[in-house]
Amino acid sequence: MRDYLHEVAFLIEEQMKILRFMSEVTGRTDMNEFAQKIGLTPNQATEYVHELAKSGFVKKVGNGYSITEKGKAALKAFALVPADKRFNFYVEIGKPMDFSAGSIPELFDLVGKVDAASLEFHLYRQDFENWVRIVLNDESLANNIACVRDSEVKGENLRKALLSALEERFSFEM
Repeated sequence: MRDYLHEVAFLIEEQMKILRFMSEVTGRTDMNEFAQKIGLTPNQATEYVHELAKSGFVKKVGNGYSITEKGKAALKAFALVPADKRFNFYVEIGKPMDFSAGSIPELFDLVGKVDAASLEFHLYRQDFENWVRIVLNDESLANNIACVRDSEVKGENLRKALLSALEERFSFEM
C-alpha cells in the first residue's frame, strides 16, 4: 500500500505541475519549451496532458490545450492551506496524533498511514467532510466522503473507501 501511495503522489504531483503551469501561462507555448519548464521530457508531458484531458482537467483548444474549471478546482484543492486551517488527526477527543494535513495529497497520504481508529473517529463525526467543505470549498469531495460515512464501513475497508473517494473525485489516471 505504501509504494502505491508514493506512486500516486508522484503522478499527482507531475499532473499538478502541468496544471499550475497551464494556469499561469498567458500565451501559446511549444511542447518542448513546456516540457522543459515543468521538468519532463516532451513524451512524458504529452502523456500527462492526454491523461489530464481524458479526466476533464484540460481540454483541447485548436492545436493546444487549456485548463478547465475542473482543473482550476483541483489546483485549489491541492494547494496548501494556512497552518491554522490544517486538518489535525486525533484518536479521540483530547488525544491528538501528531499528524496534520494541509492539502489533498497530504490527506491522501495520511489516510493511508494513520490508525484506522482515527479514520473512524473523524469520519463519523463528519470532520473530514466538514474540513473539505469549509476549508477546501469542495462540495463534491465532501459528498463523496459523506457517502463513505453512510456506508458505515470500518477498519481497513474504511481506509480503502476513503482513498477511493479521494481518487474518484480527482479522477487522475492512477
